[in-house]
Amino acid sequence: MTKSELLTANPSNPDQFGKGKPSVAFAHLGCEKNRVDTEHMLGLLAEAGYGVSSNESDASVVVVNTCSFIQEAREESVRVLIDLADQGKELIIAGCLAQHFKEELLEAIPEAKAIVGTGDYQHIVEVLERVELGERVNKVSVNPTYVGDENLPRYRTTGKGFAYLKISEGCNYRCAFCIIPKLRGNQRSRSIESIVAEAKQLADQGIQELILISQITTNYGLDLYGRPRLADLLHALGELEIPWIRVHYAYPTGLTKDVLAAFREIPNVIPYFDLPLQHSHPEVLRAMNRPWQAEGNYLLLDRIREELPEAILRTTLIVGFPGETDSQFEHLASFIEKQRFDHVGVFTFSAEEGTAAAELPNHVDSNIAQARKDKIIALQQPISQALNSKWVGRIVDVLIEREGSKNQMIGRCIRFSPDVDGEVFVDIKTARDKPILGKITPVLITGSDLYDLTGELAGVGEMLVELRNQS
Repeated sequence: MTKSELLTANPSNPDQFGKGKPSVAFAHLGCEKNRVDTEHMLGLLAEAGYGVSSNESDASVVVVNTCSFIQEAREESVRVLIDLADQGKELIIAGCLAQHFKEELLEAIPEAKAIVGTGDYQHIVEVLERVELGERVNKVSVNPTYVGDENLPRYRTTGKGFAYLKISEGCNYRCAFCIIPKLRGNQRSRSIESIVAEAKQLADQGIQELILISQITTNYGLDLYGRPRLADLLHALGELEIPWIRVHYAYPTGLTKDVLAAFREIPNVIPYFDLPLQHSHPEVLRAMNRPWQAEGNYLLLDRIREELPEAILRTTLIVGFPGETDSQFEHLASFIEKQRFDHVGVFTFSAEEGTAAAELPNHVDSNIAQARKDKIIALQQPISQALNSKWVGRIVDVLIEREGSKNQMIGRCIRFSPDVDGEVFVDIKTARDKPILGKITPVLITGSDLYDLTGELAGVGEMLVELRNQS
């Protein structure tokens, strides 16, 4: 979950931007899928001539794109809304919280002038115009069906170097713990042609990394083509001049022979696997309504490592699921110790009203669930640190993303995905050596810690030695 941020869009024609229109600030919360929706709203408002401020104090209206995935996310969204309301701001509440609670938000928050659902963000200009006329607007479709494409204006908020590309929206699975289908609707994939067209637009903007996102990326195309076509999409995107293509949310069953071959054969598809496994014990997975992966986790991980020895593996887990016994949790702990993932995210179970798991008996005490989370983190930390240390002495490409201290730049190598993994801190000896923001540059890794790597710009001699070692 991303911390609330105020975002700024830069128009292509600044002389026409903001004339005679009120300024609008954006507070963004939630996942990268939500971020793309925010970027489309920014683009639509900018195209319509609204000013978008980086400071809520300068804005007459604040659009808050909210998250409602779990209780913690809802609480953060509500805190942001209350804080802005206390500042006397007029609010437009968009995203998952609006989809979840609909008109209840209008009743509970007088400062809320409009609510905009997850399938309705394309109407943000119309909504704002109606708000300006004094209306209170409810723009929430009961069943979201919309998904943005390359024709929808978009202003990126992720800096020069990388961009998220949403390849589908919604989900057809009904995992017992997950409220996403109620908030985002059923899966609806974009065509390969549409995705490639947007990817070309992003390539023209100079991005170095394209991150494919959806709720289940490995199911891409199933609803549109009658079968998953992620491998075909990767081959099409592999023709573009984008150095890195990263895939998020790769569910186990979708990592077929063809998909793994695409990861192996396409040079700019990086071997980073984001696998939301959730648990290891068959009975817990069955209770989660994820029985298809119970027998496949171990075989899949072995196959990935066999076919792609340089694979970087991330997973997310839920502990404290209703009925999870001590022995089932120890099964998970043993799984983590044995599999040695590069990165692990772990959450305690959140009972979401309207999901099957909320109605299950034998809920685990919150203190026990927290202790189990702490144990998984304690088990994983030395594993992450040891795997990080193996990168010391290597020359790796690093996407430079921002300035750090006076003599340091900060970026990421392929080992790290934005926001959820670590970073590379690059020491700069002289101002003349300073790398360009948003560009990939070779870095000699000189140190590591629990989460991050440190390094220095690689010289020609060092790169020659590295090339000889590789050959």
